[in-house]
Amino acid sequence: PRVPRRSSASDDDTTMAEEYLSSLGFSPAELQKVKLRYQQRFEPDVEKIIKPLLQWFADLGMTDRAVRKVVVKFPMVLRSRLEETSKPVVLWLRGLGMDDSQVAK
Repeated sequence: PRVPRRSSASDDDTTMAEEYLSSLGFSPAELQKVKLRYQQRFEPDVEKIIKPLLQWFADLGMTDRAVRKVVVKFPMVLRSRLEETSKPVVLWLRGLGMDDSQVAK
């Protein structure tokens, strides 16, 4: 199921995903970039997609800044489940010897 939006008829209403990312320190400018790059309505499931992904990034030792950088640069990471794409890609990059800052680039 999709995360419900707050009731509003406009196209620019804030989703629960945006509210959650904002509560984690994402700036309005960062959120705008995420929405523009996401390529569809920005409504990823907070509980099933966003929280597990961000927790996994933190468990890898990535800083909050590095996590924000990854999400802003590649918001498509929020479109799929952790096990399907994010883990294999990040593990592959780290296996190549990249540190967190390089992975975030």
